[in-house]
Amino acid sequence: MIRTETAGFRPVLLLTGAYAGLSLLTLAVIVVFRNHPAMVTDAVWVRATIVVASSLLTFSFARSAARGSRKGLLRLRIVSAVMLVAIAVIVALPGLFPMWLRIEQAACGLLLLGVTVLVNGRRLRAR
Repeated sequence: MIRTETAGFRPVLLLTGAYAGLSLLTLAVIVVFRNHPAMVTDAVWVRATIVVASSLLTFSFARSAARGSRKGLLRLRIVSAVMLVAIAVIVALPGLFPMWLRIEQAACGLLLLGVTVLVNGRRLRAR
């Protein structure tokens, strides 16, 4: 049986889990293509590492919030909004990152947009 708190957070958990999964997959791709300097630059390594760390934290905060933690929900609201803004900047800035990473970041941004909308909505805040 799924607890009421967890059931209401299911979409948030799915989105944050997908964000973490995509981030980890991206890091794996970077490792595979590490010898292709046109695809994998130092900036790509740094960005991917930061995104993996933040995605795992985001998922952790979502799990905490789903269990009823107010601090977890607050952390989730802050981190998802901050990372969404950072991703928007990454996607918008030309030339800083290869196009493939900008596309991946756009996908992460869409996942985080969903999280941000849900965790700032009345339904979840009321829980």
